[in-house]
Amino acid sequence: MFCSIIIEGLIYGIMVLGVFMSYRVTNFCDMTVDGAFPMGGCILAACLLLGLNPFLALCLAFLGGVLAGLCTTVIYTKLKIPDLLAGILMMTMLYSVNLRIMKNTANVSFLKIATPFSRITSFCESHFPSLPAEVGVCIFLVVFVIALKWVMDIFYHTDLGLTMGALGANEQMIISQGVNPQVVRGIGVCVGDGLAALSGAFAAMYNGFADVGSGTGVIVSGLASLMLGEFIIRSNKIGMQTLRVLIGSVIYRGIMYFGRSYGFVIGLTSNDLKLITGLLIIICLIISKKGSKKC
Repeated sequence: MFCSIIIEGLIYGIMVLGVFMSYRVTNFCDMTVDGAFPMGGCILAACLLLGLNPFLALCLAFLGGVLAGLCTTVIYTKLKIPDLLAGILMMTMLYSVNLRIMKNTANVSFLKIATPFSRITSFCESHFPSLPAEVGVCIFLVVFVIALKWVMDIFYHTDLGLTMGALGANEQMIISQGVNPQVVRGIGVCVGDGLAALSGAFAAMYNGFADVGSGTGVIVSGLASLMLGEFIIRSNKIGMQTLRVLIGSVIYRGIMYFGRSYGFVIGLTSNDLKLITGLLIIICLIISKKGSKKC
């Protein structure tokens, strides 16, 4: 149970890191995440069916998300369409694109295809039979996500990262320094959607299948995780901000797990999980507003 919560929290935490970059750092309302997330799984499935290296497939999934973010940026900057509408349009179009990637198949199973997760699980079962099979996957994800967080922390301390953070706080100041805010914001959106697609690829590997509808409501769960982390840890240091993103994702997945497992006690079903997510966001917003007034 605990291992599954950690695994899901870290997998979706990669996506939340992308949401953090677009929503909090660049102040861009990016709905493309709902389409980029399943896109990562679809690209992974197409690559594995072609016999490509799984790690190469993960890189291509990330690049696919980056391309989706680039298209959203072009729609926003060149066609002068509002960011929210640009993301919704791109999210809608990506559904058809994802179907094309998987050759008009809505669902592809990985049961007969070897993935990094399946190989790690098989290794643990053969060499450490006394431990749960998911421990190996959990250790791999912990190492990977820590390395990813470290890279992102370094990026946010570079000139581009600092400029990106300043853009979200005061766009006019960036313009006065001779920096094009559209380019900086576009980079943030592209990387954010790339991380969402990478998260979708990992989720597809863990679930054992890729599905074009797996991105429904992902952006909402990402926002809920982001706000849970901000509610628990309040800090202006970027290292703590990326850490609380991951902590919030794990806590959110834990809440969803207990809601699925023990919600029947109060009459909850799986159909009520979206309601719980919405209520969590509302509660976090109310508490954060009250906290800011006291300060």
